[in-house]
Amino acid sequence: MLQIGVIIPALNPDEKLITLIQEITNKKNLNLPITNLIIIDDGSDSDHDNIFDQLSKLAIPKLTILHHKKNLGKGAALKTGFTFAQKHFPDLTGIATMDSDGQHTVEALNSCLKKFSLNPDQLVIGVRHFTNSVPFRSQFGNVLTSKLVRILTHQNISDTQTGLRIIPMTYTKDLISFPGNRFEFEFDMLLQAKKFNIKVVEQPIPTIISRVLSSVVNYVINHRIVFNHAGQRTFIKYGCLFIVQMLASGFFTNALTSLLPITNGQLMPTVAKMIVDFILFIISYQIQRDFIFKEVSQNVQ
Repeated sequence: MLQIGVIIPALNPDEKLITLIQEITNKKNLNLPITNLIIIDDGSDSDHDNIFDQLSKLAIPKLTILHHKKNLGKGAALKTGFTFAQKHFPDLTGIATMDSDGQHTVEALNSCLKKFSLNPDQLVIGVRHFTNSVPFRSQFGNVLTSKLVRILTHQNISDTQTGLRIIPMTYTKDLISFPGNRFEFEFDMLLQAKKFNIKVVEQPIPTIISRVLSSVVNYVINHRIVFNHAGQRTFIKYGCLFIVQMLASGFFTNALTSLLPITNGQLMPTVAKMIVDFILFIISYQIQRDFIFKEVSQNVQ
């Protein structure tokens, strides 16, 4: 019987983590049984102690919460979880990794478990789409890194940054010795897979479409209210602008983040994104005003 453990790194989580744990433990028809849940508190501040206290009070026998005294990075948190699982749960067949922010649903986990059950020696990754579950700055990076991974590993990997993965237990023993301790660790996991005879397979996962809906709402407001129905073929033009702006946001946010002082957590990426998105907002407005929703002059006879 295949057995799966779940590892969730968490830095300053909110109630979404509690909801996720409850949904996993209450799911009766998972394709593979979840025998152990491991949460790694990666140096969260004291304002979030109540989240971990609430998790402890759930009294779930198979739930373990480990703590880092300071933020060490997602890679380090995963390594802590892998080491703990190998020591205390050596009979696990594989380990599922999930993010703590609620972007991974139990249904998505279940679909990946089903894929993993077909071949427990493969690494299954949940492949996302350009939706609300994927930050703008991650989307542009995915395009570049997926092509790089395909060239280096000869494996088709379209989403290198997804945190939803089912990893063979045997591979976790090798992963512990990998050098990276932050987000590069997940990339290296895919990059080195072939070296350790691990095949990476993809499983499409359910996505949230609120970002698309939001862009449509913005278009309607701009077209009807801000620019009073002006322009021609505005929907197509606006859609092209939306895609370009999304990619530009990812590229320039990453570039600016690399120039800012290095800190733990998401402070600098957040600051960079605010600056970039504000500048792009100004540019986007001018493009909409002067090109997309530009009023067409009528010829007077």
